[in-house]
Amino acid sequence: MRKILYILSTLILAISCGPENPEQPEIVKLSVDKTSLEFTAEGGEQTITVTASESLYLVPGDNWISARKGAKSADHKTVVTVIVQNNTVAKERQTRLSVVAGEEKIYVEISQEAGKDNGGNGGNGDDGGQGGSWTVPENNGNLAWQFAERLGIGWNMGNHFDAHNNGVSGETFWGNPKATQATFTKVKAAGFNTVRIPVTWVGHIGPAPDYKIEEAWLDRVAEVVGYAEAAGLNAIINMHHDGADSQFWLDIKTAAKNPDVQKQILEQVGAMWGQIADKFKDKGDFLIFEAFNEIHDGGWGWGANRNDGGKQYKCLNEWNQAFVNAVRASGGQNAGRILGIPAYCTNVDISLESFVMPEDTAKDRLMMSVHCYDPYDYTLAAKKSEWGHTAESSKKVNGDNESDLRKVFEKIYKNYISKGIPVYMGEFGCVNRASAREQAFQQYYLKYYAKLSKTYGVPSIIWDNGAKGAGEERHAFINHGTGAYCSTEAKAAIEALVSSYTNALTIDDVYRNAPK
Repeated sequence: MRKILYILSTLILAISCGPENPEQPEIVKLSVDKTSLEFTAEGGEQTITVTASESLYLVPGDNWISARKGAKSADHKTVVTVIVQNNTVAKERQTRLSVVAGEEKIYVEISQEAGKDNGGNGGNGDDGGQGGSWTVPENNGNLAWQFAERLGIGWNMGNHFDAHNNGVSGETFWGNPKATQATFTKVKAAGFNTVRIPVTWVGHIGPAPDYKIEEAWLDRVAEVVGYAEAAGLNAIINMHHDGADSQFWLDIKTAAKNPDVQKQILEQVGAMWGQIADKFKDKGDFLIFEAFNEIHDGGWGWGANRNDGGKQYKCLNEWNQAFVNAVRASGGQNAGRILGIPAYCTNVDISLESFVMPEDTAKDRLMMSVHCYDPYDYTLAAKKSEWGHTAESSKKVNGDNESDLRKVFEKIYKNYISKGIPVYMGEFGCVNRASAREQAFQQYYLKYYAKLSKTYGVPSIIWDNGAKGAGEERHAFINHGTGAYCSTEAKAAIEALVSSYTNALTIDDVYRNAPK
């Protein structure tokens, strides 16, 4: 016994005599071995060496360059390969690669020699009134801006975790198979940068005051988020149909009339987002939280919100603030995580009169979320089968289709982006079509939309609900269980979208190549 006591006392003494301040991790200031690169017209690859102790990410300044990271060495060095595409325009071009680690950022200037003119000269020809060049403002170190650029083009796993029957949400309730790692691996291979994973929580929420989320449901969401992480994708999760038409607990219609209901909802928002945030607090910056989906009173933006003196808008602004507060309070990576803040009904026009960005303890970590299905009679309802200036007048929505869609982005640009407020399109889409001619116009719409998205600096995430066939609400592109394309037509549509977002053509180039 004495020997045991002696050993214990020795151990205690050794522990107590250890260093009062254990050695802190080495902090290495961000640096690069080259701050400029020059390429021939043919393009190619060059490398730079980046030194930094904090997590590193890269933001290309234009769609004709890309970059990939190698493994970090023990001395905090990472070899970054910069890839530049062939320049097909008879004009020298310049951009920059933003190298970011923590709060530090270094620009690497990229220049490329002029190539041979192929006619795609950035809008100096007949552009059909599509407008000239637009310049997305410098982000000036705004990290939310950098994440907006990083989101790129994305895919929505819709009618999946957001599906619900009889007040209970379930992954397979609306006909989609369970997601697998293969789903996300193939989504990445298809050229997407981001997945949005809408989640409905109803039926898995305990009673007040804790509003405890069912562990199995939260664990399954976390498992699928892990699939996205393993595939190298950014991921967005939210509260989706919990506020659908005010039929569930996010009842904005009643909250606007009853302060007690509003108080209860605010408490529940805080409790639930606190739990979700805590679950993911150790996840890296690939993960983004989006507060809510299309919050409205059942009128899709044309209900009581139009004449209630802004009461519903005030309610949502308070919900958004409660969301931000809950996430930040959870600590860990959530102290600086990028957050998506929705406008009322995620409507661009309504946002102009109602949206208030929440206050935040973290600087430049908030993005605005809106949706676009313009024009509805073509993209969703499929009442019209063609779109654009080459469409038959009887088969398209009245007006100048391209200009009308462009005006949506102009509003976003003028009112938010030009003022340094990053915006992403959480949903957009165009339903599948039956005939080859109709499919050609669907692809044209997606190409034109993608080029607007890239040109105006609004990353966009296409809606995919898994509904096969053609016509109203038929958005099946990628199988949610395998990642395979749902059809050859779906493959062609996605390839048209992704290629238009990433290639060096202009809006005018796309316009001139509309279906004949």
